[in-house]
Amino acid sequence: MHSYVWHPYTQMNQWPDFDVITSGKGMWLQDSKGNRMLDGVASMWCNVWGHSKDELVRAMITQTRKLQHSSLFNLTNDKAEDLAAKLVGLAPGMHKVFYSDDGSTAMEISAKMALQYWHNKGKKKKTKFVTLENGYHGDTIGAMSLGYVHSFFSRYKSTLFPTIRIPVPNSYRIPSGFTLEEFQDKCIDRIEKTLSQNDNIAAFVMESGAQVAGGVIIYPDGFQRKIGALCKKHDVLFILDEIATGFGRLGSMIEYQSQKSIPDIVSFGKMLTAGYLPLAATLASKKVYDAFLGRYQDMRHFFHGHTFTGNPLACATAISNLSLYKKYSIISQVKKRSLQLQKRVDEISELELVGDVRHKGMLMGIELVSSKARKSPVAPEKNIQKKIFSEAKKHKIYLRTLGHIVMLVPPLAIPETELDFLIDGTIDTIRKVAKKI
Repeated sequence: MHSYVWHPYTQMNQWPDFDVITSGKGMWLQDSKGNRMLDGVASMWCNVWGHSKDELVRAMITQTRKLQHSSLFNLTNDKAEDLAAKLVGLAPGMHKVFYSDDGSTAMEISAKMALQYWHNKGKKKKTKFVTLENGYHGDTIGAMSLGYVHSFFSRYKSTLFPTIRIPVPNSYRIPSGFTLEEFQDKCIDRIEKTLSQNDNIAAFVMESGAQVAGGVIIYPDGFQRKIGALCKKHDVLFILDEIATGFGRLGSMIEYQSQKSIPDIVSFGKMLTAGYLPLAATLASKKVYDAFLGRYQDMRHFFHGHTFTGNPLACATAISNLSLYKKYSIISQVKKRSLQLQKRVDEISELELVGDVRHKGMLMGIELVSSKARKSPVAPEKNIQKKIFSEAKKHKIYLRTLGHIVMLVPPLAIPETELDFLIDGTIDTIRKVAKKI
């Protein structure tokens, strides 16, 4: 079969064909030839319960029979209203919900919201953003500007707006002469200096709890909380991205709550609908929201919107998903599965190609290196991504790397036996690949 599909982040010249996934059940995907693979990356980090969860499928069918879509421009719908109430109830310090379709658009909204907030407050020169090096916030122009990963986005650099980027403490790659704690303090000091010496900064933007696409960099304890406090001290908006890290991925329902750092604006996505439909949400505090109120002729209202903003089908699915979190005590399950992952870290670390293993909750990054002593990443010409994917298939698991980092990001509800199957298969995969490069 000739395919007309252009795949994301894929060198199409390397792939003569792709496995055609035709169904999913539980933690497993099945292709057109009847082969099954355990979904080791939660279908791009968004799946919660596995595939074809009955309650979610019923919620989608029920809503489809009632209302498939209705604009949120000058109208509302019951599902958008119900979900917004639930989200505000879950997220401390948040007051209103602005819907979009995916993480990139949610972060574009965050940036636009921050810029217009200061414009509405009469502080029009506050237009700059401070971010963390190696952060990732999506693939649209604004999101790439906020989260600039050089290997991903260097080709587009001329089109991006500049930000002030601060180093992030990476326990595996601390500069010579520093301990992790000392380098964390240095990063915090630099943030303090940046915020105190520049009166044109609109917001500090960072992923909440960890950098995911940037290589699974887990923040040291207190790092995020200290940044939030500095933003408050220097009258800078604090924007958090929980697209990939919220709703249980790192072990907490609302990650910023566990980090003790209440933002002014936060975005959620990925697992909001359990990975069943596209939906994201940007939440704002009352302080931010109130700055947009006024007479129509003042033009203070938020100039942003999408065709499918607040889509009732997606919102109904999200509502059902959130009800299942409580029904099945999923956060407690995540903590158990997280301990199961942690117990295998030493075993994985001993593998020939593995330089470092970083883990929190249901997120694990396994950094592959050509030299453990020099910590040299496996070079791109080794084509490690293709080798890992192809070998993993032989072990009936679906894995995808980010460059030289193997990601384990399974559905949150994965059972103990299937998580062991995933870990065992990953270990065997890395062992086999090590013999081929």
